[in-house]
Amino acid sequence: MKIRLAQVQDIDAWMALVEQVRDAFPGLETTEAIAEHRETVLHFIAQSSAICAIDAKRIVGILLFSKETGELCFLAVDPACRRQHIAQRLVSFMLTQMDTDQDITVTTYREDDPDGRAARAFYKHLGFTEGRLTEAFDHPVQKFILKRQSTGHA
Repeated sequence: MKIRLAQVQDIDAWMALVEQVRDAFPGLETTEAIAEHRETVLHFIAQSSAICAIDAKRIVGILLFSKETGELCFLAVDPACRRQHIAQRLVSFMLTQMDTDQDITVTTYREDDPDGRAARAFYKHLGFTEGRLTEAFDHPVQKFILKRQSTGHA
């Protein structure tokens, strides 16, 4: 398994994984939304803000993040490859790309949404704490925050 920054030539394999998991992500319901997401991914790739997990030449995990806002924007793992710590490895790689003293936020399902149980447990396991309730794509969500501390280098 290799974790690396995504490249433009990864886009078709990336989007194949998005198609597999799109039902779990509000905002990806339509063909137009998928086309927009593809453009977004290409933008993130150009910004060196897209990470993929490759296993046997197949993309099995994907992550988009913003260095500017300190946000984990999108994270998905191939359903056939879950429970192999792929998501944890993607997040760890992402953290190496961010300022070490920058807090990281992610938006996920609210506590009362059964679709969010695994995601919420995962983020809590990594040290994220619950933040404010909000909405995204007309869906009730909650921000989670990973507090990071400066290493104190002068």
